[in-house]
Amino acid sequence: MAFRDHFSSFATQYSSHRPGYPGVLFEYLASLAPARELAWDCATGNGQAARGLAVHFDHVVATDASECQIQNAAPCASVEYRVEPAEQPSLAKESVDLILVAQALHWFDWNRFYPAATRTMKPGAVFAAITYELCFVTAAADRAIDHLYRNILKTYWPPERKYVEERYRTLPFPFHELRPPQFQIEVAWTLDELMGYLETWSAVNRYYEDKGENPLELIAADMRDAWGDASDQRTVTWPMTTRIGRNTAGT
Repeated sequence: MAFRDHFSSFATQYSSHRPGYPGVLFEYLASLAPARELAWDCATGNGQAARGLAVHFDHVVATDASECQIQNAAPCASVEYRVEPAEQPSLAKESVDLILVAQALHWFDWNRFYPAATRTMKPGAVFAAITYELCFVTAAADRAIDHLYRNILKTYWPPERKYVEERYRTLPFPFHELRPPQFQIEVAWTLDELMGYLETWSAVNRYYEDKGENPLELIAADMRDAWGDASDQRTVTWPMTTRIGRNTAGT
């Protein structure tokens, strides 16, 4: 299956406007790993998760099939960025303590990815896949965002999006599954920052390419009414889905 690039055309916006992941997530993942020598952040995008892992691991290899995404990733001393598809990692056999796939597993060719990933994992190594769906702000803002997501952009979401909506429960997961605690992303954003995030949605880009118009304009008035003073910061929250498993081969 050829790599389908949904994000390179706005890699700069992606780097600037996607929320970061909570530090407690990386601390928890590191606590499960058999060692802290090497972590692989697969489909790293702009490297947010890679930099979080770097706090706890000696070395992080962060890969992405999109050269544009890697070019927009922030440098970090212990993170090595590589342009390569998830299904063809250049990592050595049984070298990785932890694999993390953040907001990307639904794009992969699992029949090729899982064998390749398992090959890189040490016995007892940990595999983690995380995703998040819609954010929550206030009731009025949430209604406008939901209208954008489910009505305006309804026909512009790639079919793989359904796996995010199903919270990854329908994805194959060939590991001994663990039961992690609940995590969430929480940021304090202005209205412009939230609208910048919405503009990174792949369906927004597809809508714009089809119609030549920004679909965010269709909810802009409702969002301004819901927000009040646009410069005020409001708490934006994304509940996270976390699936974590352990490689039991060889243990």
